[in-house]
Amino acid sequence: MSDQEFMRALGYANAAFDLLKRSAIPPYPQFYELLYTYATGVNPSLNNRINAIFRSGISPSSDLAEALYNEFLKSDMNDRMSSVSERMHARIESVHEAIDAAMTTANAYSGSLQSAAGDLERDLGGPAMKALATRLLTETRRMQDTNRELERKLEASRDDITALQRDLDDVRRESMLDPLTKIANRKSFDEGLADAIAEARRDGTPLCLMLVDIDHFKSFNDTYGHQTGDQVLRLVAMTLKSNIKGKDLAARYGGEEFVAVLPSTDLKGAIIVAENIRKAIQAKELLKRSTNEKLGRITASFGVASFKPTDNATALIERADQCLYAAKHAGRNRVVSEAELIEIAEVSDKDVSAA
Repeated sequence: MSDQEFMRALGYANAAFDLLKRSAIPPYPQFYELLYTYATGVNPSLNNRINAIFRSGISPSSDLAEALYNEFLKSDMNDRMSSVSERMHARIESVHEAIDAAMTTANAYSGSLQSAAGDLERDLGGPAMKALATRLLTETRRMQDTNRELERKLEASRDDITALQRDLDDVRRESMLDPLTKIANRKSFDEGLADAIAEARRDGTPLCLMLVDIDHFKSFNDTYGHQTGDQVLRLVAMTLKSNIKGKDLAARYGGEEFVAVLPSTDLKGAIIVAENIRKAIQAKELLKRSTNEKLGRITASFGVASFKPTDNATALIERADQCLYAAKHAGRNRVVSEAELIEIAEVSDKDVSAA
């Protein structure tokens, strides 16, 4: 974790503890998670609800905090997975029962055939032969009915399992998306970056990482409100996603920060991509949907780093974060790559030597 990322996380943590203290809510882990999430602003629905509570003057309580946690943060993924598992178990049990019934009927039918074979070795009169044929016909029909029931249950199981697979795919897909911007979330980014690093190390192909931070987002959010702030986040997310392609991955990194993993892209190419995105963001004029009021334009700062064979995910992120910090420090609305950081460091060293 870079110094900048650490300080951001520390700021969120301090804000969460301050809210717990001021609200007289016990500092239980779930309540800390609730207010830490509120401080980061990554769950707009939660923030809207808590802001409404603050405006209404309702006194916070443990019960209220518990209700908010259960509504917004307590994952329903486990419940949905349990539901899928129960349905799968019920379907498998049904198939097993049908198979057991078919095996029982088949064994009985086999016994009937053996018995009939023994009877046929003896001299049977007309009535006895007719009775034997009737019995075999009845057993055959029973066997056919059992087989049809087994086929029906197997067919139903196939349809159910297909539906269950779709449900599982939906659950996994939802668990990997940021609910506000509908691009990949932090979990998805972590997995995608790990895969991209493994591929780059294995194949010797280039890989770049791009960090994006919306300039002056907090003041914009405070001035125009959270709904307009959410509109800005969605706009940046879609602009980022529409300007990458192939195996590239766009994700929300946290708060007003975004990230893009760019496999098979060298530093020069990544800088071009970042510049295109920067210009596309700057070119969009914001309108307040409720009034059509023009809110001006937004800008973003970019940090771009390239993968080195000795890198792990943390090292690559830290270099990209250093570039992003340099872009902010240099006036915002610009792209800074690690090549520029090296040049800046070399110039600084020369200045020191000359002095």
